[in-house]
Amino acid sequence: MTQSLTRSLRRMTARAAVILAAGQGTRMKSPIPKVLHKVGGRSHLDRMIDTVQATGCERIVVVVGTHSPSVREAVEKRLGAAAVAVQTEPLGTAHAVLAAKDNLADFDGDVLITYADAPLLSATDLAPLFELRAKGVDLAMLTFEPADPLLYGRVIKGADGHVIRIVEARDATPEERAVKTCNAGMMAADRARLFGWLSQVGNDNAKGEYYLTDIVGIAVHEGGLVRAHSAPETAVMGCDTPAQLAQAEAIWQQRRRAHFLAEGVTMLAPETAHFSWDTEIEPGVTIEQFVVFGPGVKVESGAVIRAFSHLEGAVVRSGALVGPYARLRPGADIGPDAHIGNFVEVKNVTVGAGAKANHLSYLGDGSVGAGANIGAGTIFCNYDGFFKYRTEVGEYAFIGSNTALVAPVKVGAGAMTGSGSVITRDVPDDALALERSTQADKAGWARAFREKKSAEKAAAKKK
Repeated sequence: MTQSLTRSLRRMTARAAVILAAGQGTRMKSPIPKVLHKVGGRSHLDRMIDTVQATGCERIVVVVGTHSPSVREAVEKRLGAAAVAVQTEPLGTAHAVLAAKDNLADFDGDVLITYADAPLLSATDLAPLFELRAKGVDLAMLTFEPADPLLYGRVIKGADGHVIRIVEARDATPEERAVKTCNAGMMAADRARLFGWLSQVGNDNAKGEYYLTDIVGIAVHEGGLVRAHSAPETAVMGCDTPAQLAQAEAIWQQRRRAHFLAEGVTMLAPETAHFSWDTEIEPGVTIEQFVVFGPGVKVESGAVIRAFSHLEGAVVRSGALVGPYARLRPGADIGPDAHIGNFVEVKNVTVGAGAKANHLSYLGDGSVGAGANIGAGTIFCNYDGFFKYRTEVGEYAFIGSNTALVAPVKVGAGAMTGSGSVITRDVPDDALALERSTQADKAGWARAFREKKSAEKAAAKKK
């Protein structure tokens, strides 16, 4: 068999991933498990699953602890119960990976080991591990050179540049602690050899734990070839504390802003725009200062999102104007050239092309036809405390200021409502709907009232 054919066959090797998510996360000081905290609106766990799937891993096992049932629930919801492995006791990283042995008993191929709390890690960062495996490396590992090595395990290499062992900082000599190359924790190896090495790991160390890093020395002792690929520090950074979580969020947001600017999105103050993991912004969109995009937002070319607006689960069509100070909630679909103005909230409403709601209104559960005008202070009264109901406003209808539309209700095409009306019945096309008391004027009443109250106030001061 030729060398090139051998390499081709190795490239076709099946891939699986073991994601370690059983850590206690005590330094986060939060009731939310560490791996369920979010960067860019997506949990660390979901991000890592996305990442390993992007590397071509056809099987994924997530190792969870007994202390975090919510993590197990998240894994089962995303991948199914077969993807869960439980580490019953916190006895170290090697012990955690061994918990996945039965899940992969029928798997033949390469296994990637990674951690759930590295939200900035990408498939591009991990791909070199599989490339090393395809070149005949028995154990491929990821390293990095941090600005402050501190407590990271040091990667010790031989004269030929191959890795010969990893020394945990607590167990390292002063000479070993001077090494700049540190272990990132991500590794890849053949399943059978991997679990064979893990079975030999002991716990004779400062913490009395079973270290995953010990398999490097075991592999080398058996004649295995161990090579490392270096990744940027930001790629492998963990999020063990709220401060690190904030740092990861800042790095991720900076990357997304740079991406959208490069794609032709105009941002007047990029450092104030906040995006989510799935935000879609087409070229030609303008985003003003202090705009927040929650999950599930798509904005089409030519739209303008004005300052201090918050969007989540919404679609903004081409040429639409949103804000300033607008709030779009899930289900909002703002049509081409429509206007949603200051202090207008839209939830689960389709707004037709060219329609306008420019001031101080709540539109919830319903539809607004093309060209319709929603006056200031309009409320879609969609909830009776038990159920939600729809309000439908027809094309080119005109809703007067301070109209309360009590759902379920329809306002026909071209119809109008008088300002201050409470509309409880359907309004026919082109009709005017009025609901207000007859105005009564009492001549001189206001002057008499003022004179009476002024006299009472003067009398009170004399007492």
